[in-house]
Order: sequence, then structure tokens, then C-alpha cells
Amino acid sequence: MRFNRYQKLAVATVLATIFLIFVGGLVRAAGAGLGCPDWPKCFGMWIPPFSAEGLPEGFDAELFNPVHTWLEYINRLTGVTIGLLITATFVFSFRYRKSDPVIPVSAGAAFVLVLVQGWIGGQVVRTGLSAGMITLHMVMAMVIVTVLLFTAFRATNVRIELPFSETVRRRLSGLAMVLLGLTVAQMILGTQVREMVDIVKNVPEPPPREIWLEELSGWVYPVHRSFSWLVVIAGGALWWMTRRQESPKLLERLGLAIVGLILLQVVLGVGMDWFGIPGAFQVLHLVGTAVLICAIFLYLLLVRS
Repeated sequence: MRFNRYQKLAVATVLATIFLIFVGGLVRAAGAGLGCPDWPKCFGMWIPPFSAEGLPEGFDAELFNPVHTWLEYINRLTGVTIGLLITATFVFSFRYRKSDPVIPVSAGAAFVLVLVQGWIGGQVVRTGLSAGMITLHMVMAMVIVTVLLFTAFRATNVRIELPFSETVRRRLSGLAMVLLGLTVAQMILGTQVREMVDIVKNVPEPPPREIWLEELSGWVYPVHRSFSWLVVIAGGALWWMTRRQESPKLLERLGLAIVGLILLQVVLGVGMDWFGIPGAFQVLHLVGTAVLICAIFLYLLLVRS
């Protein structure tokens, strides 16, 4: 399949947005969310210094950590780059305004959402990493990537012949929607667990890293841990039903990939519990969630196309 320039741009924007989620995960895992304590500048500068000696007056040098500052600064630069890509995706989508007006509408929605996301990012910093704002920031990132995925899918006009009835199609899409809803709910629960871990680790005398999860109170973590079984069951049911219908290879492989991603998420979750929430596992868990949501959404698009 050969893509035209706009189709390549749309697909590249989706992949770049997932990369931004990866960079954001690095910032989160490193505890660098306040590496730049102000917004939109960083320590009052458009380009932060490499040492505390280069800070302008009015900023506490003890707050400066060069690794955290530059990690957060790179995260912001990546976000600006993604914003430019999304803007380009929107501007050039007007070539489809007559042939398929849904494309510029969805690209325009992504453009508006990324502006809102920029504002939310500023509020995350201004509120000192407020728990609710972090969760909203994550959810909005997933909404943006799915809107972009829809735009790219629509523009590339990928379609497959499905050898089953409309009733079966509705059942498959319904099960995929249930799985998507469960995955999003599990993601939100996961962000809540992560925010509770931040509370535990940021006390004056934090407990050893290995028992952070044990120190969590309330129902969120036990529910998040047990809720994963619903995602596993729904994912397995989707793959089983897909194979049972003798679906095209593309759909069957996508269903298998979804199951593989779900199992990987379970393994990473268990690994974080057993090994004291290592940073690499955190990042992989976050990016895996984004890729899983995209895979389920793509499955849904293929079944309903």
C-alpha cells in the first residue's frame, strides 16, 4: 500500500503522539514533573541553563536539578513539535473537504484538543502536579491519539472484506467497545494508583521503595489489580470470537496482538508489584496502555468500516 503525503503525515503524527506519551512517561518515572517550575518558560527562560549558576534572580537554586529540568524541557519541546504536526495535519486536511469532509472535521477536533491539552499541561505545573490534573492530562492524551488515529484511518482508506453478517459485525464491534471501555477505566485507575504512590514516597521520611504499594490505603489499588482480569477475559473473548468467524488475517492478527499487549500489561503490573515499581516498567506500562488503546480502536474501525 502506497500512501500520499497527507496520509504519511497523518500516520507520522499518530506515531509521534505515542512517542510523546513515552517521553511523558520518562518524566513521570523520573519524578521530573516540576523540573521546570513555571509555564510556559522554564525557570523564567526559554532555554534553561545547565547549572544553577545560570538561573535568573528570583529562583531558588536548591530547586534546580539539571537532569529533571532538561528532561521536562525536552518533554515540552516534544509537545510543541507534536502540536505543529497536528496543526499541519489539520491545515492540509482541507484537501479532503469535498471528497470526505469528515477528515478535516476530525483533524480540526485534534487541533482544538491539543490546544486544550497545552492549557492542561500548564495547569499541571501551576497546581504543583495536582492529582486530578495529571489524570485529566493523561486521559486527554489518549483522546487526542485516538482522534488522530481515526483521521489517519479515514485518510488512508484502509478497508477489509469481512466474510460475516451484519449481526456478527455488531457483536464484534460491541465486544471491542466493551474492551475499550474496560481498558480506559483500568488506565484511569492506574493513574490514581500512581498518584497515591506519589503521596507515599513524598512524605518527609518515605518507606523503602519495595513496600510503597503495600503502604497504599483505600480501595483503588486492589480494584485496579483485580480489574485486570476483566480486561484479560474481554480480550481473550474478542480474539476467540474473531478466530471463530474465520476473519481475515489482518483482523485475526490484530486480535492476537491485542491479547499479547494485555498480557504484557499484566506482566508489567506484576513486575512493578514484585520489584518496587522500577522506572523502566512504569514507562513501558504507560506506553503499552497507549498502544493497546490504539490497537483496540483500530480493530473497532476495521470492523465498522
